[in-house]
Amino acid sequence: MWVLAVMPSMARAQSAFDLLSQGPELGGLDVPRDVPVRLPASVPPIRVGGEQGLAARGAMGPGGAAPVSREEATEAAAHAVPESEVRASAALAGDGAAAGASAVLAGQGAAAEVATMRAGDGAAAGASTMLDGSGTAATTSKVSAGDDAARASTVLAVSDGAEGVPAVSESGPLSPPVAPRAGDNVLSPGLTPLSPMAPRTFQPLPVAASVLPGLLFHGLGPWLAGDGHTAKQLWALEGTGLGLIAAGGVPIVFTGASRRTIAPLYAVTLAGFSVFGISALANLYAVTSPAFDPGVPASSLPPLELEMGYQYVNDPAFEYSHFISLGALARLDSVKLEATARLAPGEGNTQVRFGGAYRLIGEPEGARNGSDGTSLDAELYGLFHRYPTEGFTMAGGEVGLRGRYAMVRVSPALAGSFAEASIGTSLQGYSYPGAVSDGNLDEQLLFTFGYGVWLGRGGPVRGDALLYYDHRKDGFAGGMRTRGGGVVGNFGLRGRALLTKDWGVAAEVQAGGAIVGRLSLIYAVGGES
Repeated sequence: MWVLAVMPSMARAQSAFDLLSQGPELGGLDVPRDVPVRLPASVPPIRVGGEQGLAARGAMGPGGAAPVSREEATEAAAHAVPESEVRASAALAGDGAAAGASAVLAGQGAAAEVATMRAGDGAAAGASTMLDGSGTAATTSKVSAGDDAARASTVLAVSDGAEGVPAVSESGPLSPPVAPRAGDNVLSPGLTPLSPMAPRTFQPLPVAASVLPGLLFHGLGPWLAGDGHTAKQLWALEGTGLGLIAAGGVPIVFTGASRRTIAPLYAVTLAGFSVFGISALANLYAVTSPAFDPGVPASSLPPLELEMGYQYVNDPAFEYSHFISLGALARLDSVKLEATARLAPGEGNTQVRFGGAYRLIGEPEGARNGSDGTSLDAELYGLFHRYPTEGFTMAGGEVGLRGRYAMVRVSPALAGSFAEASIGTSLQGYSYPGAVSDGNLDEQLLFTFGYGVWLGRGGPVRGDALLYYDHRKDGFAGGMRTRGGGVVGNFGLRGRALLTKDWGVAAEVQAGGAIVGRLSLIYAVGGES
């Protein structure tokens, strides 16, 4: 890491020397490059990297402290700098020529300050720094003095618990590093900070372009809004999605959808459609998000939620329509247990789904600790569905993976949104009156993807909403028949929000072979913060 800290300063110092040596003040190109710069005897030679570290350690006095002259001590006292902070003074060589400053390594718990030289005629000068073995970081700030010099000052903490001390230049004390404030671009704790974005304003033209032709050319809306970074990211996502569609779809066509290869090829094709769909929705979100403040994931979710509501189903193939919706959700650290029931009082149709998930990646939902909500879960569920009027029962199990990815990791313009996807398989059996045959067993590829937003910004409203596609066809919404004769899944929109500490609402709408709507009341034990 010390190499990374040293190299930029070396480059800046070299650039300053090149500018000075070629300028008219030093005679232009007539200055011999092989003539060494003569420094006053009181100034130590310029060293960088490991050589500088060896020189600094060799200069240590008894007890590991660096020797300090009377003049340095007097100057430090004038600026109210503790004796444990040693300043490496800069030298002036000739007529405004630049001289490097050599950093002195302070002892444990101390801070060393490096002030750079003054270069004539606006040349910039760099300071070369070093780190000790404790792995501390350096903070660099620049200050301008007059019209002809730029000075860089580095405050270097050399112990695990040391605090940076503001540097002092000839023009006075420098401002200390400013800590991030609430609302600044600290978007994902624990990750490398993203480049700050200029304030954005809502523009109607990019929004319109994101719909048409933006649904085909993802990134067009952000590009028109002046956000080239987001546009490039979305173009890359769209290209990846199209590539996956081709990688899976073309072999399916040439193999005639053979049962031997259809499962993996179908999964790759669906993955391509999911990436393509997510980039299309992100393209629209990026240009509409300036109209509102982005939401944030709740720092914790309730340990127990109880749900009760009403569900309506409009399916021409079945007689049921009205259902009582019940649900319970328990969060136990990295484990989540869930059970739902849909009961039709008049017709007797009953569906029960129960199981749980284990958090593989990401913070547990019960204590997110300021994370951005990115996670990966392994799921295992069982399903029982009784059709008394039609005279059959379906039962089975399913296993899969479900992940959620914070889109702010793709671009700061997508802060407050996330992408979700799941893949798995189910094995189900159907019980009819009469003998059981092999045709009563069925397996199904499970796949979902969607784009969602966080609801709430630290206030009383806390939750999320998701626009999604579900490939399964054995639910109440069923599947939609295509013009080619095939059957795809259904599309839906669901949301969940706590309006107070203990009470909230959940709603969902699905459209496939049937239309399904659900509205429920949530009681949260423990609340959400």
